[in-house]
Amino acid sequence: QAQLVEYGGGSVQAGGSLRLSCDASVDTLDTRPMHCMGWFRRAPGNEREGVAVLQSDGRTMYADSVKGRFTISKDNAKNTVYLQMNSLKPDDTAMYYCAADRWRCGLAYRVFNYWGQGTQVTVSS
Repeated sequence: QAQLVEYGGGSVQAGGSLRLSCDASVDTLDTRPMHCMGWFRRAPGNEREGVAVLQSDGRTMYADSVKGRFTISKDNAKNTVYLQMNSLKPDDTAMYYCAADRWRCGLAYRVFNYWGQGTQVTVSS
């Protein structure tokens, strides 16, 4: 088991920046490291969309819509993953979720077994 807690969401004007954080904790009975951590988002009426993922070897993948604007990173000492979001647009408005998996990685939400509760990001024009 693992628990993921996101924070850092909020309201910002278009062109602004936010940094999301996700603290990951693992069950003491299963301390195997996560192979992949990522961020997804879901806007009202839309399906959950993969935004960015980071594999344990450092490789990253981004949705085309956020390339060049968002950056995923991780502090291994804190077991925290971040999503730096710059040049935000109203289309980025969504609930953002942190996800993790011990074996697989990708931008498809079905890949991930562990999910946080989400943090809301609202971008106004």
